[in-house]
Amino acid sequence: MSTSTGEGFSSSFGAIMAAAGSAVGLGNIWRFPYICGKYGGGAFLLVYICFVFLIGMILMMSEFVIGRRTGEDSVKAYPKLIPHRPGWKFVGVAGLVTCFLILAIYLVISGWTTNYFWESLTGTLAGIADGDFGLHFSEFASSALRPVIFIGLFLILTTLVIIGGVEKGIERVSKLLMPILVVLLLVLCVRSLTLDGASKGVAYLFQPDFTKLTGEGILAALGQALFSLSVGMGVMIVYGSYLPKDDNILKTSVWITVCDFAIAVLSGIAIFPAVFACGQDPTGGPGLVYQVLPMVFNSLGAVGRVFSIVFFLLLALAALTSAISLLEALTQWLSSEKVGRTASAILMSAAVVLLAVAASFSFGDGIWSGFKLGGMQLFELLDKLTGTILPPVCALMTIIFFGWFMRKEDIVDELSNHGTVKVGYFNVFYYFLVRFVAPIALLVVLISGLFN
Repeated sequence: MSTSTGEGFSSSFGAIMAAAGSAVGLGNIWRFPYICGKYGGGAFLLVYICFVFLIGMILMMSEFVIGRRTGEDSVKAYPKLIPHRPGWKFVGVAGLVTCFLILAIYLVISGWTTNYFWESLTGTLAGIADGDFGLHFSEFASSALRPVIFIGLFLILTTLVIIGGVEKGIERVSKLLMPILVVLLLVLCVRSLTLDGASKGVAYLFQPDFTKLTGEGILAALGQALFSLSVGMGVMIVYGSYLPKDDNILKTSVWITVCDFAIAVLSGIAIFPAVFACGQDPTGGPGLVYQVLPMVFNSLGAVGRVFSIVFFLLLALAALTSAISLLEALTQWLSSEKVGRTASAILMSAAVVLLAVAASFSFGDGIWSGFKLGGMQLFELLDKLTGTILPPVCALMTIIFFGWFMRKEDIVDELSNHGTVKVGYFNVFYYFLVRFVAPIALLVVLISGLFN
């Protein structure tokens, strides 16, 4: 079934690279290593790998099936599958709204990353004293002009890729960027592991410490699995609508999940040995990237500048591949309403950049920091909505729809490629994971996020 826009990926490899690019983002590069170390290293890793394959991948497969079966965006897909229950359309609408809000927050953080890549390239970061990196980040992020410039530059690049189309834009760029991203990451890993004292960082990341694996840590593992695979926001429904008819959805989902997991682990190998080797605090959390790591790079001398350039380029590329998928989901929806692709991409970019700029102005001591909703600055509110509430809600409703309302015959037909692929795993997948395990796990994550 062709998509409503008539476009699609030209090959399974292109689909894997594009979807893996969507999954691999800022959260993989810095969030995963930090929470892995915080909640028991190897102990957390064991829990995470179970969640990412048994819950995250199952959700991805579900969204792929919905997308390819209908050939539609997330808003139109649900009512097309069960037209007698039009109310399910609002799950797609919620996914689209989630996608919009996540992209706004993503643009702010991507703007920071792009700025740090530029400052690494020009040597600005190398000239900052170790104790001043916190102040440097605060002054930059709270300023009125510089963050907006880098947000704009990043969004222009993202929009140009979307205007290029699915095959000539998204697929072509993903095929180029994903291998580059992996090579850069491997270079960082090799250099990090050759530093004196690197073994402490490896132990911090991989040595099991079950005393740190609390209930909060288990929930963090499940939340990271959902976040890192880009499920629960309609993106994979859109990419599913672009999948070739003969693509094996199970194999594609496995490859994407493996890529996502491997890059998260490699990121930890690249970051923490260097952090420990240079005597810095590994529990820097979100500030690790913009405040702790620049000190690490500076302490490495001349090679540290190269290290810094490569790292922030890597981070920017990961941000770009994810931003592309988010903007594409929005663009496909608008273009399906009889608006051209170019006009749709520009209009959606213009809308989301307004929210991103407002969020940037509200961050820290920004010029709109005094404006609050529900006691939170706009940036904080969007971060709360997109980090702990909306994606789990959308994912929960999607898996309930898939397991309890969508026709089982349609699911089998898509997974088996109309009977040409064996799906002996279906009963376990459908009756156990889809209908019971995934919904219960998502409900627990959602309740935890609301009360935490």
